Amino acid sequence: MLWNCKPQARAFRFVGHKDVVTSVQFSPHGNLLASASRDRTVRLWIPDKRGKSSEFKAHTAPVRSVDFSADGQFLATASEDKSIKVWNMYRQRFLYSLYRHTHWVRCAKFSPDGRLIVSCSEDKTIKIWDTTNKQCVNNFSDSVGFANFVDFNPNGTCIASAGSDHTVKIWDVRVNKLLQHYQVHSAGVNCVSFHPSGHYLITASSDGTLKILDLLEGRLIYTLQGHTGPVFTVSFSKGGELFSSGGADTQVLLWRTNFDDLNCKDMIKRNLKRLHFDASPHLVDIYPRTPHPHEGKIETIETTDTTTVRTLADKSEEISGYFLNPSLLSSECSPTSLKKKTEDMSDLPSESQRSIPLALTDALEHIMEQLNVLTQTVSILEQRLTLTEDKLKDCLENQQRLFNVIQHKS
Repeated sequence: MLWNCKPQARAFRFVGHKDVVTSVQFSPHGNLLASASRDRTVRLWIPDKRGKSSEFKAHTAPVRSVDFSADGQFLATASEDKSIKVWNMYRQRFLYSLYRHTHWVRCAKFSPDGRLIVSCSEDKTIKIWDTTNKQCVNNFSDSVGFANFVDFNPNGTCIASAGSDHTVKIWDVRVNKLLQHYQVHSAGVNCVSFHPSGHYLITASSDGTLKILDLLEGRLIYTLQGHTGPVFTVSFSKGGELFSSGGADTQVLLWRTNFDDLNCKDMIKRNLKRLHFDASPHLVDIYPRTPHPHEGKIETIETTDTTTVRTLADKSEEISGYFLNPSLLSSECSPTSLKKKTEDMSDLPSESQRSIPLALTDALEHIMEQLNVLTQTVSILEQRLTLTEDKLKDCLENQQRLFNVIQHKS
């Protein structure tokens, strides 16, 4: 269904798939609409009242997601045949496949600069792929559940995963580190969407709620209850002033945000500068140094037809939603040990009593992060060199075989 919101008009109904439609996405320029289906095909639609489409026989199993690159040249598809495939949109032809997952691939997304693809699978892994050499360059594993959905933040430094184990996780792809871990839902998380500023993340869950997380402060700030059943998908608009959600109650809801518009516009402009392929490295940390408990307060959420007022109090069940800094806490931390460590930290000297200036500490941490990045880079280069050596060895062996065959015939 294609809806025109300005002005509000009758929706267009596009018919073509022979089974459930699992994913849709507009191209960056808005001139194409891609859809994936359980009928194993991908369709490209012209988004007008005629709704003409072309079909790709994409996979040998249901297709779970489609995603355009930021320049609109490529399309990534993820399937239950355990593969990710990349397609050229100008020539409308298949380019290459990515095989390393051992179970159904639920989602695949391009990074903002198009250099990477992130994918998640029911094999409990999240993989990062290099689109240049078609190799898996990073791997995040989870021992509890699997990710239903994964996506890059607007500046491409981090990824967020929506977990079947009720969790939302933020990973830094530069240093292979878990930055934030949220346990704010009581059922599986089905989808996440970054605000264009990169400061906020909205989540959709089977517990029937949407939640908005403040990534700078590492805390839950809004809980939205508009659907009467599981919420399957959510997405911010391009400018971040609106977001939409869809659920099992057969409703699509359109919401209005009330974030700081000026600050968001500045961040969007800054992120757009990083989309160029030759952009210099960017090191923007989006996580706080310490936990940020949030005090009870009244927040107002504006919707298209109603205004919902909700009190966010410091309840015991929300404590698990506080940001856990992985550099301080291990994944095995229990609430008791967390409380004990927090009490121990309160006995530490204040910033004014430290013998080492805070600025120097931050500089050292920054240097350590850069060393980690260099280490990862060297590791990737070593892998590529090994692959090159293996290929060269195979070429020499083949050449020797050909020489022997020619010599034998002569």
